[in-house]
Amino acid sequence: MRPLIIKLGGSLYAKPELKHWLDALTEYSKQQDIIIVPGGGPFADQVRTAQTAHHFSDKTAHHMAIFAMKQFALLLNDLAVESSLFDSDRPLIKTPYSIWLPNDSLLNQSSLKHSWDLTSDSLALWLASHLNAEQLVLIKCTDINSNSIIQLSKDAVLDAEFANLFKQYSIPTKIVRHQQYADIPAALAQATLLQL
Repeated sequence: MRPLIIKLGGSLYAKPELKHWLDALTEYSKQQDIIIVPGGGPFADQVRTAQTAHHFSDKTAHHMAIFAMKQFALLLNDLAVESSLFDSDRPLIKTPYSIWLPNDSLLNQSSLKHSWDLTSDSLALWLASHLNAEQLVLIKCTDINSNSIIQLSKDAVLDAEFANLFKQYSIPTKIVRHQQYADIPAALAQATLLQL
């Protein structure tokens, strides 16, 4: 079974819906293999703050932001029931419910841009392509007024690099609102496919 990639945005960190999503995905993983991609949340915010204070390079900030995603992944794995951590440097062990620990060395071998133009949304798209996923679902805490990737990037709902990667990978991608955890199949069915 091809996995479903679910990106849980860092904006969910402080919301009660986070735990509801993790519980709902535990249940949904009984019928569909799931890999969660963590956002950076407050951990990535600290990287931005540090870069503003110390003016280090975007490449270093990119590496630090990946560590921020790892921190959120560890948090999610502790809160989730029956999940396992998936290290992208190793072969995927077949488990129905995994949380991705992005590996810096693997990302260094790819052609991914090392800047704030590329965030965890784009990394989720990259992973979905890398694993030949069924589709990518982005869980967002913001209002979505378009299904155009170009427009959503202009509105800062998606990062600036997402459109370029989407042209390369063309993975079916949907956005689901963070309140829609109660019935995941219905939420996926109602969500509109994104397009350029």
